[in-house]
Amino acid sequence: MTNNAQRPFGRLLTAMVTPFAADGSVDVDGAARLAAYLVDEQRNDALVVNGTTGESPTTTDAEKEAVIRAVVEAVGDRAQIVAGVGTFSTHHTVELARTAEKAGAHGLLVVSPYYNKPPQAGLVKHFLAVADAVDLPVLLYDIPHRTGVAISTDTMVTLAGHPRIVGVKDAKGDLAAASWVKRRAEFAYYSGDDAATLPLLAIGGVGVVGTSTHFTGVGTKDMIEAYERGDVAEAQRLHLALLPLYTGIFRTQGTILVKAGLTARGLPAGPVRPPLVDATEAELAQLRIDCADAGLPL
Repeated sequence: MTNNAQRPFGRLLTAMVTPFAADGSVDVDGAARLAAYLVDEQRNDALVVNGTTGESPTTTDAEKEAVIRAVVEAVGDRAQIVAGVGTFSTHHTVELARTAEKAGAHGLLVVSPYYNKPPQAGLVKHFLAVADAVDLPVLLYDIPHRTGVAISTDTMVTLAGHPRIVGVKDAKGDLAAASWVKRRAEFAYYSGDDAATLPLLAIGGVGVVGTSTHFTGVGTKDMIEAYERGDVAEAQRLHLALLPLYTGIFRTQGTILVKAGLTARGLPAGPVRPPLVDATEAELAQLRIDCADAGLPL
């Protein structure tokens, strides 16, 4: 079974939304309360803040720092806080990484530079620059359907040789590619797709960075632990039970439905920022159906 050294951020991580006040400003106190709910009630080992689910494209650098500080103060004694710092600029990413380190983050999530589509040599240079700039463990984020470029197997193996690049949030959907990396390097694979968590565990994955885990955290943690103790039937049962929400949370952009669901439960969330739009009544009604189908009614 996987040991703790191979599971640098635990088993269960949630890519936390950033709560906003009614006027659209960051709700720092709400972020602290939401973090406590995710750690104490949903059993998260770590939280990712300022990721895409946290609306990082529309939050300022100062807002990002404020969220890190609030969440570290709220739950940093009992969960690791991983700060999303990736941008399409290496210089800006390094700046955000250094700020996150000073703000108390325990690790960094660094997405591939998006839109400018650098070649693999550019990806290597980018990720190494970030890892060399800080003393924190770095989790890569491979999500080519958003960034426009995949991290190749050879590039992943090269990056795995850096002592502070410890793993990847894998949303590529290519189990064979992940398997080849696992064959060639010691690297922690976290699923970046909630519904792919169990299949990824089967080839050596260690956990998930989830979105639906704002609601499915307890069951997802149970699923991972069941698989690790060899109870594959129970892991499969939980996977199938939670599947309506693993997939349903993405009927539209995930942040939109997470915030709608949190609001329905009376938890801090608030509106989304443009260009995102808040969930419609029909979308909220469907989310209620998906939650009920997963045994987790809103």
